[in-house]
Amino acid sequence: MPPLRETVRAHGLQASKALGQNFLFDEQLLDRIAAIPGDLDGATVFEVGPGPGGLTRALLRAGAKVIAVERDDRCLPLLTELADAFPGQLTVIADDAMAVDVDALTGGTPYHVVANLPYNVGTALFTRWLEPASWPPRWVSLTLMFQQEVAERIVAPVGASAFGRLAVLAQWRSTAKIAMKVHRSAFTPPPKVMSAIVHVVPADQPEGVNPKLLSKLTEKGFGQRRKMLRQSLKGVEGAVAAAETLGIDPTRRAETISVGEWAALARALGFNNG
Repeated sequence: MPPLRETVRAHGLQASKALGQNFLFDEQLLDRIAAIPGDLDGATVFEVGPGPGGLTRALLRAGAKVIAVERDDRCLPLLTELADAFPGQLTVIADDAMAVDVDALTGGTPYHVVANLPYNVGTALFTRWLEPASWPPRWVSLTLMFQQEVAERIVAPVGASAFGRLAVLAQWRSTAKIAMKVHRSAFTPPPKVMSAIVHVVPADQPEGVNPKLLSKLTEKGFGQRRKMLRQSLKGVEGAVAAAETLGIDPTRRAETISVGEWAALARALGFNNG
């Protein structure tokens, strides 16, 4: 196939601000991103917002079977050409990623998620993948590009200024690390911020913790992070009393509560209290 930049130019395609698009054309960089999950030969990969298909090309070159969801109709002709060039490897679904059931799309097959996430839906999709009731999840790994600030919030340790709800949700039953940083100049058009790729793999889940309840607790706790727990958690019945029973001082603030303490608090409130 011709270089991606030429293909995009031939189709007259430009990145859409409304869809949070920024295109990557450096194929060596894209191959490095596709290598982060490990050997993808024959593996199923779910990709969100492939746009003109730069990362998709790299995944297909790695031998992956890619299911790509794209809501921008302007990109579909380019993706169709890509599917023709890699027979049987690429399935393109014209839809909004927030509206699709990935487990259903993959037919129960374990899959990797690899995506240069659109900035405007990245966090919402990420938290959705972290919250399934059944664990380990169907996904084997998440390799996701975020704004660097968001990536640092995902991997932040307790007590750090970036530590918050995303860190707790990402770390209580999975392992998250920043696998690569990507300079803003690598994109067309260049975004105003730097980017980073986070790699997440499932880990053992603490017993007796309701994911929905943990999500609710952290949403309340970090939603008013300047306030003490006795104020921020008072909307969750029994939470302040449970914290005191566990020896968690209710005058502490959310960012001082470790991932383990958040999980213990959710467990103390009961699995069916979500």
